Amino acid sequence: MSRLLSSLLFIVAVLPLAACQATEDPYKAGLHYEVLPEAVSTSDPSKVEVAEVFWYGCSHCYAFDPKVHSWLEAQADDINFVGVPAVWAQPMRLHAKAYYTAKALKVFDTMHTAIFEAMNLKKQKLLSEDEIGNLFVANGVSRERFSKVFNSGSIEMAVGIAEKKQARYRTQGTPELVVNGKFRISGRDAGGHDGMLKVASFLIEKERAKLK
Repeated sequence: MSRLLSSLLFIVAVLPLAACQATEDPYKAGLHYEVLPEAVSTSDPSKVEVAEVFWYGCSHCYAFDPKVHSWLEAQADDINFVGVPAVWAQPMRLHAKAYYTAKALKVFDTMHTAIFEAMNLKKQKLLSEDEIGNLFVANGVSRERFSKVFNSGSIEMAVGIAEKKQARYRTQGTPELVVNGKFRISGRDAGGHDGMLKVASFLIEKERAKLK
């Protein structure tokens, strides 16, 4: 009887531990993603924001781009995806201006791909306004319209905001994802591009539950 009682007590003690392990989060802070020390405000608090820090000249970003957009197509309407062009050198500032110029001119879908391909497939450096302008002109934008928007105060302001966000995101490379201004995900920590998207989905569910 004492042996049976001991076995039952062991089972009772182990069951809660097994249940806890079964429901344990598959991704952990400090291992698969970083919790930012201070949350960064998002553009739409009613939605879960996913920000991608990227650079047009980054081959990893070029490879990640179709994956992240395919992933986005499967997401619910409560996800707000925003691009944040990386800026930590003068040429990157020009590329960030190109990103926001394409948005402002409403030719983003065309130019986003064109800029990526120019820098990664055609190996163009795009180190000047003229070189970037040539690319816009080749894709149907007049030189005058391009120059006016590219050199506008609103574009400079957008680039400045992107720089400040990256500092608060504690950006260490590209591409990186930031979920709801709270969690930074890198390929190095998450295990590659697919891992980044899996961790992002996991964190989105956590943030979605809080919104509800």
